[in-house]
Amino acid sequence: MTDQPGTPAQGPDDGRQDEPRAGRPESNGRPAQPLHPWQAASPSARGVPASTAPRPSTVNGSAEPPRLAPKPLHRPPVDPAQSSSFRRPQGVTGSFDPNRRNAPVRGIERTTPPAAPLASAFGRPEDNEEPLQRAPGERPVTPEPAEEPVLWNADERDPWRNPAAGAMLGPPAASAEQDEESEPTETGPLLSAREVLFGRRVQPRALAILAVVALLVGLAGGFLGRITAEEGNPLLNPSVTLAEVEPAKERPKGTVAAVAQRVVPAVVSIEVRVGAQGGSGSGVVIDGEGYVLTNNHVVSMAADTPNAQVSAVFHDGTRAPARIVGRDVKTDLAVIKVEVSNPTVAQLGDSDGLTVGDDVIAIGSPLGLAGTVTTGIVSSVHRPMRLAGEGTDTNAVIDAIQTDAAINPGNSGGALVDGNGAVVGINSAIRTLGAGGEGGSIGLGFAIPIDDARRIAEELIRTGHVQHADLGVNAKSVSDGLADGAQVQNVQDGSAAAAAGIAEGDVIIRVGERKVGSADELVVAVDRHQVGERIPVAVVRQGRELVLDVTLK
Repeated sequence: MTDQPGTPAQGPDDGRQDEPRAGRPESNGRPAQPLHPWQAASPSARGVPASTAPRPSTVNGSAEPPRLAPKPLHRPPVDPAQSSSFRRPQGVTGSFDPNRRNAPVRGIERTTPPAAPLASAFGRPEDNEEPLQRAPGERPVTPEPAEEPVLWNADERDPWRNPAAGAMLGPPAASAEQDEESEPTETGPLLSAREVLFGRRVQPRALAILAVVALLVGLAGGFLGRITAEEGNPLLNPSVTLAEVEPAKERPKGTVAAVAQRVVPAVVSIEVRVGAQGGSGSGVVIDGEGYVLTNNHVVSMAADTPNAQVSAVFHDGTRAPARIVGRDVKTDLAVIKVEVSNPTVAQLGDSDGLTVGDDVIAIGSPLGLAGTVTTGIVSSVHRPMRLAGEGTDTNAVIDAIQTDAAINPGNSGGALVDGNGAVVGINSAIRTLGAGGEGGSIGLGFAIPIDDARRIAEELIRTGHVQHADLGVNAKSVSDGLADGAQVQNVQDGSAAAAAGIAEGDVIIRVGERKVGSADELVVAVDRHQVGERIPVAVVRQGRELVLDVTLK
């Protein structure tokens, strides 16, 4: 029985059986079930007053805890529109409808039918009821493609398709259609000059216009060609006569007479007179404006002397006054200018291409004898030679070309030419056995390479002076029996050597890529570089070789 609400609570002696406890058997012999946490707690412990808490139910006179029922499911109402669109058709319980073709379509909104032109162009034919997707088990309307034929079979006679066919020579594999297409197409008959002029096949007005256009084109081409020939290159100026040079690279044996005939007009005699004193030398015309290249010691006595006279005498006896444009005492070169028209200009060659044994010709005015020609060979190249003379401020070291061609006083400043007639050097010095340097040639002549002379001459013509790279040391030639070099005697303060760490006592054995075997060769090796150039310098210090980077000043 169950207690009713509102019934007063009874005490322990009101005749009600005790509630079963965990672990104790009930009166009917079954073990007591464990209590739920909510059931174990008293009503007052759960916050429910004792007077209003429900009593536990009893079964067969024993108390039994209440059972929890499942929570009811919440089913929201279904939208009729969605149900009409997504529900199964009536009478269908599975995922697939076997009678889908006959099933009526309900609740599906259809769009407006397409326009008649679109339906006619892209629509399905009226008598075709085939759906877009075939039903399972249906065969395709288009039959499967047949098996592709094999590339070659036993009955094949075409050798291009037979892989076992042998190679054989024959004409190109061109079809008859290609041959017919390659044949030139026939063109109409061509008009002859007589038909054009007299056959009235072309309008006279068109012929006149064509003649005027041709005349204008010819005049414009001739005018442009003349401007290009006269002003495009000064070496092609018609007022300048160039000495002819054989365009041969194998140095063929040419006659000395032919070379002399071409080059002698480009070599002049130079006369210098200062009061009662005077001197003579030679020079080479290197530019059509009248610039003449010679030695500094030829004109140095007239450089700073007032009322000094410098004259140039050409091969035909023409004498013209000259003025000094610039001179360089460190290379013994100078440039003078003669005011003449249409001079014969010598062509400058390539001195770096010379080898020992090449034929050379020396042209100048030795002892005042203008137009003297002597022959010889190149005896040596890159020979360091110091030049100095009495009555001149020349103090130079040149990287000379040594020759056995007869060179005498008066040849200085003249031309040393190769077998093709190109100038390869400027004659500058000789070695003699006479006391005080007096005497004639003994077969030891020296010339400044034209590659160095060209660079110096261009700088003198442009600025009037030349700047040389300087290492900033004084050195002397030394040798230990195995190697030669230039020993540093002192280093100038603030010089390139001081900045690079070169010290006194160091022996310089290489500058850049050139070996140094003497003090004169050190000067020549440094002078071949430009101011501001950074070069490696190899020195020997206390038996050890060092390489220092030097920026020349």
